[in-house]
Amino acid sequence: MEETYALVRPPDDVFYNELQIRYRRIRLFLPALLKHIRFEASPAGEDTLAALNYLRRQKQRFKGVVPLKVVNKAWQRHVITDAEKMTVDPRAYTFCVLDRLRAALKRRDVFVTPSWQYADPRKGLLGGEEWEATRPMISRALGYSANPKPVLEELRQELDATYRKVSARLADNPSVRFEGSPGKEELILSPLDKLDEPDSLIALRSEVEKRMPLVDLPEILLEIAAYTSFTEAFTHISEKSARVADLDVSLCAVLLSEACNTGIEPLVNDDLQYLRRDRLVWANQNYIRDETLVAANARLVSAQNALALAQAWGGGEVASADGMRFVVPVKTLHAKANPKYFGTGRGVTYYNLVSDQFTGLQAITVPGTLRDSLILLSVVLEQETELQPTQIMTDTGAYSDAVFGLFRLLGYRFSPRLADIGGTRFWRIDRDADYGLLNHVARQRVNLERIALH
Repeated sequence: MEETYALVRPPDDVFYNELQIRYRRIRLFLPALLKHIRFEASPAGEDTLAALNYLRRQKQRFKGVVPLKVVNKAWQRHVITDAEKMTVDPRAYTFCVLDRLRAALKRRDVFVTPSWQYADPRKGLLGGEEWEATRPMISRALGYSANPKPVLEELRQELDATYRKVSARLADNPSVRFEGSPGKEELILSPLDKLDEPDSLIALRSEVEKRMPLVDLPEILLEIAAYTSFTEAFTHISEKSARVADLDVSLCAVLLSEACNTGIEPLVNDDLQYLRRDRLVWANQNYIRDETLVAANARLVSAQNALALAQAWGGGEVASADGMRFVVPVKTLHAKANPKYFGTGRGVTYYNLVSDQFTGLQAITVPGTLRDSLILLSVVLEQETELQPTQIMTDTGAYSDAVFGLFRLLGYRFSPRLADIGGTRFWRIDRDADYGLLNHVARQRVNLERIALH
């Protein structure tokens, strides 16, 4: 509903006084922001964009029709000062629009043109006739019908059945409870108690340590190379079959220097042809590159997968992904800022995918990176080993609603370990379904019509 509203001052309170003080600061930059920054919106952000355009046209006092669809319940009591006369306060309305703009930018409902960080996320997607022509092929490749109704009905039944199954077992689970005032209950999960190590495990660990030989790291690498022949995956950059004597030793030396971050100097030995400086530099320049490293790693994963002990650990269906962040002390294009982890400096994130057989399937180095969810899918899809994990476990940093949806579309099971389960929003489809104690948390409702429309 949009009408012309009279302006009255809201009741004198602490919130209004704070708005008065901060509004003076807003007026210093808001006109320039609205004048020079071009905002656009998807259908979900049109109300916010309409309110921004209204503010852009105003000078001192509000005139004409005030777009009120942008005012949510949290802001209504501050913006609408008289429910009968429907009068609004311009300062509260301005802050409401800016608050909604901030949320819309984060959701990409509103975007900035031109921009890289806040650009229109639909620009990289197919649209129009091109999308309609490609849509049937993509649907078949993913195993989904182009008609959304049967797919959504299947998801509705699955969600309903899962709610009922979990609800039926809640009474027998002492680790789950609900706390909070009526209507605001939160799910509380009790932490798992640490299990004491049995004496048999302690004794086994001691016996294994006694049997481990004391050898240097180069000896281990050379023995693995002899056992798996992984160095054969390193081919010459221009002459694929070019090999020299003892090339495997030279390659292992280069790999060791890179892994230990020491450079080749500690490994140079002029008395041995395969460890001379020129040989190691030549091997590094002509044999060590992304595609050969990926191929060599695939051989190592395959060799461990053939071991009976590794099969006892797992079948390769489960993998865990996590990132390690490192400050980069030198100036480089390959590092970016991330104040949360790097302070005033710059750094990189080393993101690694490890199978349940304790083999590294894939790893990438990403500049900066605020959230692991931005790169998780790339790590999973780009791994080229014989293991094909379908269940991916991560920490909270890799969780987002979009990642859940993408993993489901591609046939993966996304299993994040959420740090704060109590603050999680639970969604239902059937408004009237009775899920017992889960009714306390399943308050949000999925709009299937909106999903089918898009």
